[in-house]
Amino acid sequence: MKLVCAQSDLSTNLSLVSRAVPSRPTHPVLANVLLQADAQTNQVSLTAFDLSLGIRTSFNAEVWQGGAIALPAKLLVDITSRLPEGEITLDDESATETNTGEGLIVTLTPKSGHYQVRAMGAEEFPELPVIENSEVIHLTAAALIEGLRGSLFATSGDETKQVLTGVHLTVKQDTLEFAATDGHRLAVVETTNERPMENSNQLEVTVPARALRELQRMLAHSSADDEPVALYLDQGQVVFGWKNQRLTSRTLEGQYPTYRQLIPRQFERQVTIDRKQFLSTLERIAVLADQKNNIVKLSIDGANQEITLSCESQDVGSGRESMPAQISGEDIDIAFNIKYLMEGLKELPSSEIQMHLNQSLTPVIFTPLGGLKMTYLAMPVQLRS
Repeated sequence: MKLVCAQSDLSTNLSLVSRAVPSRPTHPVLANVLLQADAQTNQVSLTAFDLSLGIRTSFNAEVWQGGAIALPAKLLVDITSRLPEGEITLDDESATETNTGEGLIVTLTPKSGHYQVRAMGAEEFPELPVIENSEVIHLTAAALIEGLRGSLFATSGDETKQVLTGVHLTVKQDTLEFAATDGHRLAVVETTNERPMENSNQLEVTVPARALRELQRMLAHSSADDEPVALYLDQGQVVFGWKNQRLTSRTLEGQYPTYRQLIPRQFERQVTIDRKQFLSTLERIAVLADQKNNIVKLSIDGANQEITLSCESQDVGSGRESMPAQISGEDIDIAFNIKYLMEGLKELPSSEIQMHLNQSLTPVIFTPLGGLKMTYLAMPVQLRS
């Protein structure tokens, strides 16, 4: 195998795929990246796979001789990211004569020198899952990016609640619905899919947040908002593919909560407020809230059309700020974990938001005014007097 490629192409694609390399591999070959070079198409593909998440990406290169080899991921990333810009030659030819049975050696030759790296045979690298009989569903990259941005943050980090560590994706005829909950809050985003499904069957799948974060990163990197993304779904496996890139992941087993039932249909109170002002006030109050229990109190005052945010930490001090709001309904005091409020507000994509609520301990809904169809539900906490 011998090829010449740009340092920037090799380094960028390596850093993308290496995120699927496990930190503690169960088998030595999994610490590697599979490099495949095709002399006919002049394409080089890189693959990493931890047996749950798999990432493949490819780029153009001058391939003099095709072949495949497994290279140590971390070492290769560290070397190529530090090499100067320009062309790099990769070959394993020079190693064949001197190979003494101690394994393969690949030579990287930038313009300023050369590096030799021990490698493994490609045949040891596990195959990425292939879904053959599934109907392909086309999604738009823009709809995926939008949905993931508004839902991923609300997934659970608790591995004992396995199904909550993913985003539940529902593909309908012409819409995509993304839902994520950790038991304390819920984010639901509905985006329009510009590429309607050919049949009217609704598809549902729960995909691990880790895989979707990589998907989000890869889509943002390929800057292809109008690019169709092919989705293949099979028992226990999901594949996203577009351009020269592919991400495969195991799906999460188990019944996802019937989250629509958690969202109240009617509300006694409604508050319309400037999102950025609300967020920056919360960020200031959070300095004190962090000192104690992360709780912020919201006092809704209909007569003065303002809300007051306050936090009291006996050992440290207290903070209090008021801001204007459009309020309908009776006055109420309500408290939240400030982290859940701030994380939700950061993702609501509009300058003004609406807060819909009933009692001090019933679910509160936040929605953007105009733009994306997003619902963020946060559970209040009990105020200790």
